[in-house]
Amino acid sequence: MALQIVPEIVLSSGHKMPVLGLGTAIFPPVASEIVVRAVLQAIELGFRHFDTASVYQTEPALGEAIEEAIRLGLVKSRDELFITSKLWCSDCHAQLVIECLDLYLIHWPLSMKPGAYEYPPKAEDLLPMDYKSVWVAMEECQRLGLTKSIGVSNFSCKKLDHLLAFATIPPAVNQVELNPYWQQKKLIDHCKANGITVAAFSPLGAAGTSWGSSRVLESEVLKEIAEAKGKTVAQVCLRWEYEQGIGIVVKSYNKERIKQNLEIFDWALSDEESKKIGEIPQSRRHSGEEFLFLNGPFKTIEELWDGEL
Repeated sequence: MALQIVPEIVLSSGHKMPVLGLGTAIFPPVASEIVVRAVLQAIELGFRHFDTASVYQTEPALGEAIEEAIRLGLVKSRDELFITSKLWCSDCHAQLVIECLDLYLIHWPLSMKPGAYEYPPKAEDLLPMDYKSVWVAMEECQRLGLTKSIGVSNFSCKKLDHLLAFATIPPAVNQVELNPYWQQKKLIDHCKANGITVAAFSPLGAAGTSWGSSRVLESEVLKEIAEAKGKTVAQVCLRWEYEQGIGIVVKSYNKERIKQNLEIFDWALSDEESKKIGEIPQSRRHSGEEFLFLNGPFKTIEELWDGEL
């Protein structure tokens, strides 16, 4: 089986990140052997970037899969892989920030009481984040070599500016919801202007999740383009995102779809096709409403996203 080579993005930290990564978030969680099998299949097909988080409960399975991949000779060492993980809200306290990764992200711009891993969270567990002390601890992780790059997830332009005002190491990545129905053009431009790479989660719309929908995969615009190109709707979405110059985290535990998701690098969309996608009506799906409480750090969706809706 031919190994698909995935292009890389050079981050502001100087390290390279494969542009396409396999996500491991699935709720409710699945048996670890399902995750292990999917990761092994992905490595065999050419994936080298894997995205996890403590709240996903897939970090141990990912580690097991990496060990097995090395044993099987699919990769020579851990150094051939790029692993992203995220600091969950209950660990967003300076003394709890530590990892050993390629990329470490603050998962959400808020904190929870230490030890509170319940999701959705309880109102009494939510706390405002001390951005500066948490980011100083993230910077220390990079300086100590515990992670090669640091970044954030679900940060608005305004929250990025707040962080940049005191950061001595700027975030290398901002991972956000992004797909043809939520294109984040303002955020992409703002991040590019500040040397921050945008990475997309839910690049296919996250159908089947509590926050996603099937509107992307059922889009008539995307179906028309896919039919004309002889591609799947998912491939058209991923190719369009690749052409935006961003990173992409796509989740599938189906081997054939994992293979198809890699087959986006030897063709291109026409200017007219890109224009049609650019005209799709926009709206955010992952509102983060589970973090909104009258006595919490964010009371409204507008506050959480600083009006970027």
